[in-house]
Amino acid sequence: MFTGIVTDMGTVRAVTKTGAGTTSGTSEGRRFEISTHFDVNDIAIGGSIAHAGACMTVVDKGDTWYAIEVSGESLSKTTLGSWHVGTAMNLERAMRLGDELGGHMVSGHVDGVGEVTARVADGDSVRFSFQAPDTLAKYLAPKGSITIDGVSLTVNEVDGATFGINVIPHTQEVTTIGALGVGDKVNLEIDMLARYVARLLGQE
Repeated sequence: MFTGIVTDMGTVRAVTKTGAGTTSGTSEGRRFEISTHFDVNDIAIGGSIAHAGACMTVVDKGDTWYAIEVSGESLSKTTLGSWHVGTAMNLERAMRLGDELGGHMVSGHVDGVGEVTARVADGDSVRFSFQAPDTLAKYLAPKGSITIDGVSLTVNEVDGATFGINVIPHTQEVTTIGALGVGDKVNLEIDMLARYVARLLGQE
């Protein structure tokens, strides 16, 4: 489990192909080596870290980097399929019992890929509009929570599958959200509570 509070921005330092494909076997997987400011000595092999909102398992590590292996299935369902050497991503270590829950409960399971449709300056902040997959529209609510590339954010307004958020200067500086532009793709995870409410109401 995660909270959507980013604790580092990592960078891809190496990419290699693996045999971990999709369930239909049509696509190869990838091994990514990630440069990080985390204390790598404190990262366990087999531990979980959210990468741009996608929970992945640590399979190897060095002095200032660790490695993850991503299946073809995950590459096809997230933005990780477009990663290359130099790609930056938001990182969050798995939550420990007793940690402060500063964002909201996040599973690290990406529900869909969205797209930035507008970016407008609003004082020191930036207002973004995103287009989500139509299947996620029923989970979006004004003042509800959503995770974008691993960042816990509050929804401002909703119009079908389009929604807006406001990003303060601090979030722009310490996450990759500040560098997003129109047309960029992002990983989306809906609010876990919204999913269960929809299930109870028979909408899922």
